[in-house]
Amino acid sequence: MEWDRRTLLGAAAMLAAGPPARAAGSAPAEPETIDLWPAGPPGAPTPLPAERIVQRSADPRISDRFVEHVARPRMAVFRPARANGGAVLVMPGGGYVRVVIDKEGHELGRWLSARGYTVFVLFYRLPGDGWAAGPDVALSDAQRAMRLIRHRARDYDIDPARVAAMGFSAGGHLCADLATRFAHPAYAPVDAADALSARTVVAAPIYPVIGMRAPHAHAGSRAQLIGQGADEALEDAHSPHLNVSAETPPTFLVHAEDDGAVPVENSLLLRAALRAKGIPVETHLFARGGHGFGLRGAAGTPASVWPELFLAWAKTQGLG
Repeated sequence: MEWDRRTLLGAAAMLAAGPPARAAGSAPAEPETIDLWPAGPPGAPTPLPAERIVQRSADPRISDRFVEHVARPRMAVFRPARANGGAVLVMPGGGYVRVVIDKEGHELGRWLSARGYTVFVLFYRLPGDGWAAGPDVALSDAQRAMRLIRHRARDYDIDPARVAAMGFSAGGHLCADLATRFAHPAYAPVDAADALSARTVVAAPIYPVIGMRAPHAHAGSRAQLIGQGADEALEDAHSPHLNVSAETPPTFLVHAEDDGAVPVENSLLLRAALRAKGIPVETHLFARGGHGFGLRGAAGTPASVWPELFLAWAKTQGLG
């Protein structure tokens, strides 16, 4: 069989992209899951939110799901064939009203695990569902997830000192919130895992929501997180760029200049705050890409290179 240059390039692209889309009529393979809270999540409303998974894709070959009203916070685990010792906690977006499953979650899990990382995709509780922790409820789950990953590091053949965090859009806000407020007492300890640090070794907020004030705040995420009438003190408490400290980890930022949902100024606010504290920060701003591109949506735009840029940077930080 003869292979021309176009065929070879196409084959290489398929290999780089990871597993193919599922066949028509088949269900996506579901990964192992870890529940975050052994006795159920704290501060539950009565009744519990009615969790629901919604499929947005009209193409049976491609899954594009989200979960809303998360009642069972959990992590989906993607194990590599050969672990490199590094782990990534991935926090998908969804405007704090839902959590994306595939585009910013499972797809990243498969892509990163194919490159040696053990990946934990977090499905966190949402602040509009009446949990007692209010605006800190998603942070509670993110802190607990980091501690559980470290507590079970031996089970997954990972180095507990090499656990990173990555988040997208509102999940990027959660990632930055975790990076800046990892020591904030967002919940009462429940077991031995909670004696461990929730600090991530590096953070990668991708097209993140950061500021909670106009004109750069993402109105929907702000309203869901802190409410329409939040005062300045509440805005500041949940604006990660105002909570950067000397303990904030090195950070990798990605944003598109033409993002029409979350203005690029959000990443610039965080970058400036990190630089002011002397925290290493790598920033990639792309002319085109829009919002919510994840992996598949970046194809054909300048932003398509961001995953490889992250891998190269992660190695310089000792993650890979």
